[in-house]
Amino acid sequence: MSKQTVLGRVTQLAKANINALLDQAEDPQKMLDQLIRDYSNNISEAEQAVATTIGNLRMLEADHKEDVDAAAEWGGKALAASRKADELRASGAAADADRFDNLAKVALGRQLQSEKEAATAEPVIAAQTEVVDRLRAGLDSMKDKLTELEAKRDELVARARTARAQNTMLDAVKNIDVLDPTSELHRFEEKVRREEAMAMGKSELAASSLDAQFEALDDLGRTSEVEARLAALKSRAA
Repeated sequence: MSKQTVLGRVTQLAKANINALLDQAEDPQKMLDQLIRDYSNNISEAEQAVATTIGNLRMLEADHKEDVDAAAEWGGKALAASRKADELRASGAAADADRFDNLAKVALGRQLQSEKEAATAEPVIAAQTEVVDRLRAGLDSMKDKLTELEAKRDELVARARTARAQNTMLDAVKNIDVLDPTSELHRFEEKVRREEAMAMGKSELAASSLDAQFEALDDLGRTSEVEARLAALKSRAA
């Protein structure tokens, strides 16, 4: 599985117009949470793919080791058979010596086959090792991006809450400015002043009426005094 195949979905997600999605979302926090879940799922899929690739590499390495070990083993068997053939030939047992030489040749053939298989596997292992290293680096980068995304989500959510609180406060202040409650108090104060003025007017009217009554009483008293004095004068004259 190639790196592009393993990380393809995550690459496409990283290139998506996230800002447009957030603008269209009724609740940006839910959108960010969903984005993190999707990204986490893609990381899990990538981890499985990378694990499979690593497993295949380890199988190749194990097969290569078996070929290398087999080549060494067949080489040892060829050497042992060749030495045995030399011993037999030295002792005059030419037929037996030829038989062990043939065994040495068979062993050498097996050795060559194992070496060939090991040599064929080496460039494949090298390429797979490079792929695994790149996949691991990409996976680590994805995990770092996820941590960054989670931190950014928390920051944006906090900023959004602060912005909403500020907007609520500013709207309240704006409504207060529009209604201007002090103007309502001023109108009530004017009403109170008018009522106070009316009370003062009534008080003055009541006071004027009372003064007039006392003045009438004084006039009546003076008239009575005059009448009494007039009567007294008349009585002396008579």
